[in-house]
Amino acid sequence: MPAVTYKPLATDARARLGQIQTPHGHFDTPAFMPVGTQGTLKGILPDQIAATGSQCILANTYHLMLRPGEKVVAELGDLHRFMSWSGPILTDSGGFQVFSLSDLNQITDQGVTFKSHIDGAVVHLTPARSMQVQNDLGADIIMAFDECPPADSPPDYQLAAVERTLKWANLCLEAHSRPNYQALFGIVQGGTDRALRQRCAAELIKLDLPGYAIGGLAVGEGFEAMKAVLSFVTPLLPSDKPRYLMGVGYPRDIITAVREGVDMFDCVLPTRNGRNAYAFTASGAIRLRNAQYQRDSGPIEPGCDCYACQNFTRGAIRHYFFASEMLGPILVSVHNVRFYQRFMADIRRAIADGKFEEFCRDDPRCKLEGSESRVQASGDNIVSSAPNAEL
Repeated sequence: MPAVTYKPLATDARARLGQIQTPHGHFDTPAFMPVGTQGTLKGILPDQIAATGSQCILANTYHLMLRPGEKVVAELGDLHRFMSWSGPILTDSGGFQVFSLSDLNQITDQGVTFKSHIDGAVVHLTPARSMQVQNDLGADIIMAFDECPPADSPPDYQLAAVERTLKWANLCLEAHSRPNYQALFGIVQGGTDRALRQRCAAELIKLDLPGYAIGGLAVGEGFEAMKAVLSFVTPLLPSDKPRYLMGVGYPRDIITAVREGVDMFDCVLPTRNGRNAYAFTASGAIRLRNAQYQRDSGPIEPGCDCYACQNFTRGAIRHYFFASEMLGPILVSVHNVRFYQRFMADIRRAIADGKFEEFCRDDPRCKLEGSESRVQASGDNIVSSAPNAEL
């Protein structure tokens, strides 16, 4: 039996309601997975994460490989013990961070050579090495090593990246040592080129992997181009396996992808923006550093059932930020993660009731958008200079 299976429960046009079963329990889909870059969601305790309704969380292979090292994590009982999280965990392959964060020296069909952003040490990362790291980390879902080029890459570079991604996927499958415990997902690349996307999907499907991700979106191509790629690629993927859109996290982007049949999402926006006093609400963003909230006795969002909204005022939270008290970032992060999980629960309910399109039309959260690329939103340790970051 595969380590991870997808159980369909209902559909509404292309939108899908289901469950993904893993060795550490199931999670409901469509699902939003908060990101714990360094093996923790910054500032949020595991029981607080669970209280937001989060069922599956992420950790970052690149960062954990560099510090503390996958062998240390394994010796301490794998990621579940390390993070004190008993539910499902997904790790990425490290490929995206190599190309976006490190001082990249060389790319070959065998792998990449780069300098660590921590201490400048030269590191070699190959598909086999990525698998070994992820096998040691012990997440339920692991990702094939891929090449994710920028949206403005020339066609010949996009072609080379797809060919390399396919070669690396085969090498990852050969090197994967724990297929009965960890599900290896392939990643469909190809930019906005339909022929490349179709080739990449078709070749990955031949590997009969437990799930498939769509990569290389929200890297600068724009919303309409992303929408067109999703509309084309998602139907190419097997209907009986999970579909994962990587690194895309604004509500408008999520609802667009759910409409096309995507099941899984991740992004650091809830926690990173929370640390910058930027709160998500159904009526739009609230920047809690603004003077208008100094004496505001209301919650971050009326009607929200999160711990922050049930116990603290906007005025108090604003004070914590100006006093450099860590409680401010914690509370807004908790609220933001709960905002996303409430949104996903309502999406699932709308699909179950056969009212998904009505929900898309009527719920103001479905219109919330942003201008960040995945490069800006790919790591929860990155300090944002994007327009929506609190100054």
